[in-house]
Amino acid sequence: MLRIGIISDTHNLLRPEATAFLQGCHHIVHAGDICDASTLDELSRIAPVTSVRGNNDKGAWAEALAITEFVQFGKVFIYVVHDLDQLDIDPGAAGVQVVVSGHTHKPLIEEKGGVLFLNPGSAGPRRFTLPISIGEITIDGNAVSARTVELVASKPL
Repeated sequence: MLRIGIISDTHNLLRPEATAFLQGCHHIVHAGDICDASTLDELSRIAPVTSVRGNNDKGAWAEALAITEFVQFGKVFIYVVHDLDQLDIDPGAAGVQVVVSGHTHKPLIEEKGGVLFLNPGSAGPRRFTLPISIGEITIDGNAVSARTVELVASKPL
């Protein structure tokens, strides 16, 4: 069984609670609004990272990031995009089982047309009254499950 950590909207704040949650993951997916390359460097010390550029990712380091990414784990295809409004494929027709996004800061897991949509919410600074959260996907053969977890923040950021 594979455990894929899903994180988004860190906005240059990689909380210790987030890094603790991601320990033991086989891979990490960051769905954008990273805001600093050092966040990706720190995540890559935990596991290999796939990331996309969010609307707040600026500068030369961010230009190297794609707007969308396909990542495959066994027979499971995951499509990553920061903002679902930039979804440029029909995931079901493309054979994608999971679409990972960020941007809204609202955790969400829903199935549409046989495709699992996962937004882990924001693991960075708190926005309004939205939770600080992170997610994970577990893959066992062709079976995929997802969950989001609210992080208990050590500081009210």
